[in-house]
Amino acid sequence: MNDTYLKLTTYFGERQRTGSRFVAEAMLDLYTERAVASSVMLRGIASFGPRHIVRSDQSLTLSEDPPVAIAAVDNATTIGSLVGDVVDMMPRGLITLERARLFGGYLGAAALPDGGDAVKLTLFIGRRRRVDGRPAYYAVCDLLHRHGFAGATVFLGVDGTAHGERRRARFFSNNVDVPIMLIAVGSAEQVRRALPELEAVLYQPLVTVERVQVCKRDGLRLTRPPALPAVDAHGRELRQKLMIHTSEATRHGGAPIHRALVRRLWESQIVSGATVLRGIWGFYGDHEPHGDKLIQYGRQVPVTTIVVDTPEVIAACFDIVDELTNTHGLVTSEMVPALLMLDGGQRRGTTDLADYSF
Repeated sequence: MNDTYLKLTTYFGERQRTGSRFVAEAMLDLYTERAVASSVMLRGIASFGPRHIVRSDQSLTLSEDPPVAIAAVDNATTIGSLVGDVVDMMPRGLITLERARLFGGYLGAAALPDGGDAVKLTLFIGRRRRVDGRPAYYAVCDLLHRHGFAGATVFLGVDGTAHGERRRARFFSNNVDVPIMLIAVGSAEQVRRALPELEAVLYQPLVTVERVQVCKRDGLRLTRPPALPAVDAHGRELRQKLMIHTSEATRHGGAPIHRALVRRLWESQIVSGATVLRGIWGFYGDHEPHGDKLIQYGRQVPVTTIVVDTPEVIAACFDIVDELTNTHGLVTSEMVPALLMLDGGQRRGTTDLADYSF
């Protein structure tokens, strides 16, 4: 596969139900029924939405209803046929649609996105797959670090599909092919050089590439997020996404940066919401790949804070992000061509894809 695909991402509370079933379970059953090429469910550690109720790993609200993010990637026909069902089963939450290229064959022939100063490379890897006796994601991070990528983060999936088949984590199972998701950011040339090597070491890899812009690296501001219009030439709304990659061990004002970010964004009343995902391994800049270890002082894992909103709101909240990442972190910006926010009977946005080049 080497074509334009769609990525459907949903953000909601894990305890939400559709009828008598949990939304997450019903959604992944749907993805299994439609044989979605790749999907993964990730549990978050903090979030707030349009009702401005904060859930974090510092309070009981997280254990009661932790935030989850489920990403699904397939061709436009498959994803398009799912969107209506996904909207109908979600009482509250956020749905985004983004364009991507999905590769499942010869990675060396991959066509990379045109334009932009960077590429976001996402790999879906089996949780227990190994390379030379080590976890496969260790080998991937080492390879990307060697090629000079700006950063990479590994997220542990708890459910999903791979090559159209359900891969769910279970007790008393080795969970070899339960998906993990690895997100990396590098230049187009770095990605082009790395792809053939990734294919050589990984078992049946599924890989997507998307255009991004690196706004900050290691605390240095390179640029602000692009100033996008509110709508495209046909009146369809544009959205924008910030991904702030930091470390749980790095602090601002005595608190981990991601907690300070959530607090400041929540207090600002600027954005409609944010979601924080904790990684298990990764790196940024020149720092060596690292993550949780059996014996260590404090957690050294990477953490990613995600904010999706209008270009106007993203421009305003970037000042907060810039301040809190003045010495640390990788910050990227992407255009999101479709966003729908659900809150009971209220809806904001649409799943119609905007079309805008910059």
